[in-house]
Amino acid sequence: MKFYLYRWQEGDKTPRMQEYDVDIEKHRCVMLLDVLEVIKEIDPTVSFRRSCGEGVCGSDAMNINGKNGLACITELKNLKEPVFIRPLPSMPVIRDLVVDLQEFYNHYKKIQPFLEPQQTQPTGERLQSPQERDKLDGLYECILCACCTSSCPSYWWNPDKFLGPAALLQASRFILDSRDDKTRERLEQLNDAYALFRCHSIMNCVDACPKGLNPNKAIHAIISEMVKKDI
Repeated sequence: MKFYLYRWQEGDKTPRMQEYDVDIEKHRCVMLLDVLEVIKEIDPTVSFRRSCGEGVCGSDAMNINGKNGLACITELKNLKEPVFIRPLPSMPVIRDLVVDLQEFYNHYKKIQPFLEPQQTQPTGERLQSPQERDKLDGLYECILCACCTSSCPSYWWNPDKFLGPAALLQASRFILDSRDDKTRERLEQLNDAYALFRCHSIMNCVDACPKGLNPNKAIHAIISEMVKKDI
């Protein structure tokens, strides 16, 4: 099976696509990550991230035949040959398929991804009703792979100001959590022309998410909470 990998490292004048032929039956390759590991053995200069190999850590996010996804859960039988593998779009490339995610993590940090209860420390657990807990479904499962954010045109245009779908989905997770007492402060922090409202509901984020989540729905939930609280 034929693969073309994006190659670039510091010192190169321009990036290039390098061809690799891999006998997927001989090497018993099922997922795209299997192929990348074989290519790494053939050519040790190839760079990419990987960790769990099970679609949980989000490390091996990349652009596969024009669509963002995780190499470890992308089945070869579903890919059209030749397969073109590129780094996540809009992210600065460090080397080959490895991108700089610092801005992405900075935006995640801005939404303060932790509970901020004001009440005194409870003697037991902070309990939720089943209905309160249900509000978090579809939010907490995000693995921060950046597939959605790097597929968002609004993020391409304003990467330093628009928080992006992944960070905003996480913001929604804490805004809607009944155990958090800083809802108004969180909403007010997002109430500017760029942080939240640059979302134009293009839905690329929904299409790109390997976990089947809906950042666009989460963003509109934040806006709805702003309306309820007259912010």
